[in-house]
Amino acid sequence: MTPKTATTLTLGMLLAANGACMLFLPAPWYAHMPGVTATGPLNAHFIRDIGAAYLVAGGGLIWLWRNPHAWPAALSGSAFLMLHALVHIGEAVVGTFDWKHLVRDLPGVFFVPLLASWLAWPRRDEFSTKENSNATMDRTAQARRV
Repeated sequence: MTPKTATTLTLGMLLAANGACMLFLPAPWYAHMPGVTATGPLNAHFIRDIGAAYLVAGGGLIWLWRNPHAWPAALSGSAFLMLHALVHIGEAVVGTFDWKHLVRDLPGVFFVPLLASWLAWPRRDEFSTKENSNATMDRTAQARRV
């Protein structure tokens, strides 16, 4: 396993585990996740909603680890993570969130989406492999017709 595939699997598992905790243990997740209690009172339904998105984002990366052609699923999950980071920035800009929270959020809210997007972004060689495979199948089909 290469470092990149190991990172893809590890990040996918961490995101999926976070999502599962949010879905099945929203109150303990709320109480133990740094900074979350400062955002308002516990709303278990809302935490479960977001947990579902985290589970999907993690699942997309795990699927990418198993199949390099699953990059659209992983990229979709990382889009959620990026939008989540933008929400944090927007709240800091309008004053709902203190700027010092953004520093605390750097690893989990800002670095993770960048890493997930980088891992999910399709590589040129993945396209060329598919194109080569399609060309080979076309040649094989033409040879059979002759």
